[in-house]
Amino acid sequence: MGDMLWAPPTDVRERSRIGAYLRWLREHRGLDFADYDELWRWSTTDLDGFWRSIWDHFEVIAHTPPTATLAERGMPGARWFPGATLNYAENVLRMPGRADDDPVVISHGQTRPPVTLTAGELREQVRRVSAGLRRLGVTAGDRVAAYAPNIAETYVLLLATASLGAIFSSCAPEFGTRSVTDRWQQIEPTVLVAVDGYRYGDKPVDRRAEVAAIRAALPSLRHTVRIAYLDPEGAAGGGPASAPADGTSDGMLSWADVAAPTDEPLTFTPVPFDHPLYVLYSSGTTGLPKPIVHGHGGILLEHLKMLALHHDLGPADRFFWFTTTGWMMWNFLVSGPAVGAAIVLFDGNPGHPDLGGLWRLAAETGTTYFGTSAPYLLACRKAGLVPREVADLSALRGVGSTGAPLPAEGFRWVYETVGDHLQLQSLSGGTDVCTGFVGGVPLLPVYAGEIACRALGAKVEARSADGTPVIGELGELVITEPMPSMPVGFWNDPDGTRYSEAYFDVYPGVWRHGDWITINERGGCVITGRSDATLNRGGVRLGTAEFYSVVEGLDEVVDSVVVHLEDDEGGAGELLLFVVLAEGLELDDPMRTKICRELRTALSPRHVPDEIHQVRSVPRTLSAKKLEVPVKKILTGTPVDQAAAKGALANPESLTAFAALAKSRPQA
Repeated sequence: MGDMLWAPPTDVRERSRIGAYLRWLREHRGLDFADYDELWRWSTTDLDGFWRSIWDHFEVIAHTPPTATLAERGMPGARWFPGATLNYAENVLRMPGRADDDPVVISHGQTRPPVTLTAGELREQVRRVSAGLRRLGVTAGDRVAAYAPNIAETYVLLLATASLGAIFSSCAPEFGTRSVTDRWQQIEPTVLVAVDGYRYGDKPVDRRAEVAAIRAALPSLRHTVRIAYLDPEGAAGGGPASAPADGTSDGMLSWADVAAPTDEPLTFTPVPFDHPLYVLYSSGTTGLPKPIVHGHGGILLEHLKMLALHHDLGPADRFFWFTTTGWMMWNFLVSGPAVGAAIVLFDGNPGHPDLGGLWRLAAETGTTYFGTSAPYLLACRKAGLVPREVADLSALRGVGSTGAPLPAEGFRWVYETVGDHLQLQSLSGGTDVCTGFVGGVPLLPVYAGEIACRALGAKVEARSADGTPVIGELGELVITEPMPSMPVGFWNDPDGTRYSEAYFDVYPGVWRHGDWITINERGGCVITGRSDATLNRGGVRLGTAEFYSVVEGLDEVVDSVVVHLEDDEGGAGELLLFVVLAEGLELDDPMRTKICRELRTALSPRHVPDEIHQVRSVPRTLSAKKLEVPVKKILTGTPVDQAAAKGALANPESLTAFAALAKSRPQA
């Protein structure tokens, strides 16, 4: 049990949005709940009642009402709100509680000066770009692709695309050509909007060659639109193109062409509840990325629920999450205006000029909720940073952490160095549901190292090896009831085979997510790593998260990755640890001894690795997730090109060391 680091104020029900929701349930539904646990149990039992209450409480704008809430309850194949038609963009652009002159998009970066859009300006930009896309022939069901960073134009493009009933898909411009084409060749976009490049810290990154290669690889494209982001002067041309968009540079339109003044009113195409809104992708580190299709209604309801009731966001807030457009947290962030919150966008290197940069950004923008990744918080801690000493964080009342488990020392660091008044919410979920299904809530205290609760409407359980639910024990994370934001399906998977195989092949009718979780008696959760990267020694499952917490707690260790190579004959196998050491340090026997002693003392003798090796870097995805599975495959003889798609990695050169080690080791 971790220490309690924060407790809700006594008047939390009067001051929070979930408190207002509880009062609404009492007044409009005759329902009274003594505590969060009672509310959660109702929300995961009476699915019809709960999700209809979200629809009604947030006054979802619909063009035709639903004939039911949940027509089919089974998974896969649950059918939500049949008969309803609505539009995600219309509901976001309502921006409740915001006047036309209120800032709602505050965009900072390292490529150009800050850009701010008021509510009125955002609607006007969406109106113009929607009309521009219509002029390009975009209609409902067409795909619009954005090779663009976390900037205002990308957000406007998403909303304009959605307003037409067309389907949006983004890749961050740090993605290499192969990673992009692996994704977009599957969905065949007709319009590509791309930046010419960007600046990462001090470094300009020209992407014109990549854009040309992407265009050449996508024969479905009818138009390409250039955002002159890196070089506004040199690429200011455009205009109606005389040459076709055939992979040559002269076939491009400019962003100004698409966003040109027009008299066309802003209209919203009514679409069914499960009409595709956007396509997200699995990491694609092994094999072709899965194209995960999310629907207008499911995303809208899920994000209204999470952003308002769990993150307590509303018209008084400025909401920031450090993310790129290649991570689902961007899609989560940009739903903020749907609950009235202004959003803060950032494009660039979070470590430039130093790790205090994002905290200073929070102060400059008046951010009230600061979201980031667990690796970033741990890097700040490692660097000895005290954010409250480098920035005025008095406006901050919430900090969010995701992307990897945040260990107890990460929690304590936030409360010691950022502020003891705020609520730290560690959450976990995935691209698959475009949300967190375990996280925090204003009604519950914060304990060190613990995710506070299972989210409303998310029937998360831990399952033992024989499939029975367990409490207080490590188990496989499953979801036993449908959620509206579960994928509409995978693109080009007409019979649902790939979708079923991805989530329902182990437990029929039950969503298996692929993480290990422990749920305690009070409903708190601890995620201990991917179940496909399990360390299983002598029949005891060890989570990778607690392993990294100990190893990377050492001053000498900057980063690490651990894998377990099973023994086909049923033995203990081999536990291999790879460490990145601080600059100038070399791994020697005293250092190995120190690491082993720490693991034995803090965890158990089973956690002591058989071998420890020094590497220059740990392979990570572009959203900073460690890649244990590809490392394991390489070490067991899989060629690097088959073990991992290099274009999906932030540092593909990191795989070389593991390939070299695999050659030097005797293969089973």
